[in-house]
Amino acid sequence: MKALKFIKKNVVFVISALAAIITCFFVPPDKEYLGYFDFKTLSCLFLTLAVVCALRNIKFFTILARKLVSLAGNLRSLFLMLIIITFIGSMIIANDMALITFLPLGYFALSVTKQEKYMAYLFVLQNISANLGGMLTPFGNPQNLYLYSFFNIPTGEFCKIMLPAFLLAVLLLIIACLPIKPIKFSLDEKFGEKLNIKKTILYCVLFALSILIVFRIIPFIIGLIIIPIIIFIVDKSSLKMVDYALLGTFFFFFIFAGNLARLDMVNNLISSLLQKDTLLVSTLSCQFISNVPSAILLSRFTGDYAALLLGVNIGGTGTLIASLASLITFSEFKLLHPEQTKKYLVIFTVLNVAFLVILTVATKLFWL
Repeated sequence: MKALKFIKKNVVFVISALAAIITCFFVPPDKEYLGYFDFKTLSCLFLTLAVVCALRNIKFFTILARKLVSLAGNLRSLFLMLIIITFIGSMIIANDMALITFLPLGYFALSVTKQEKYMAYLFVLQNISANLGGMLTPFGNPQNLYLYSFFNIPTGEFCKIMLPAFLLAVLLLIIACLPIKPIKFSLDEKFGEKLNIKKTILYCVLFALSILIVFRIIPFIIGLIIIPIIIFIVDKSSLKMVDYALLGTFFFFFIFAGNLARLDMVNNLISSLLQKDTLLVSTLSCQFISNVPSAILLSRFTGDYAALLLGVNIGGTGTLIASLASLITFSEFKLLHPEQTKKYLVIFTVLNVAFLVILTVATKLFWL
């Protein structure tokens, strides 16, 4: 039962491990395997996740978000506030962590205002905002962090590539909130949690340090020494909360992608497909194997990092497995409202396909 529970919770990690093991039979382990791994990406991802977990442990994001939500005077404003919080949150703390942090806030807000009938719609919009909000920054989505490092993309160029699609995503999310009626309400709930100022300042400094490492201003080895030691001393439980399955997924997909790149038939096939349309191939790939694996795999076969970046970010919308974050949202909603699972899946599919098509077509016509 424990094994089944682990597999269910970490499906992509298990698949990545099996895929890596299978390819090892075709390309036996040798010294070239060491060249598969992007240790800087793994280090930056670990450090960012560790600091975010420490901030989450003191409820920094929840307290800040609750204060902002309390300012909403009607239901439409509440939706916009929650979408914006999740959107910005994914830019700072990555999409999966943003959902883990802010989905409960959405549930709380609609429960207090007696508007539970909108729960499925809100959760789907929060999910889309988390997947698309992180596209603008190198550390916003795991696949961004990897591609930013793998192709050594200049920070200014990275933001320039992603900005038009990012702004369109913002516009689409605002439009999606307009059907919500501006029903007035008042949030008078008293929140008992208070920020630990000393820890907040310390963790914010560590977070700034991790961002400087991502932007190649400080060597990652310095962060690997300083950040884990400080967090271990102050709150070692935060290190246990890090998503090690995500790190493991990267590790195994490095092996999988590296081995496939050494198989001539596979190399020629994927390279030829990407030469025809990198954006479309990467977007479609996400629908079947998710965005992080797609980024790692396809990066080995193309140098068109602009189209690949856009493809694996836009491709996070669409099917339920297009992004790991989408599985988190679905699991959370099913736990809260199992009787509305079908309703959720219908809303999810309609909205995600709409975002996927509009963003892909607009990117293809105007920005690539």
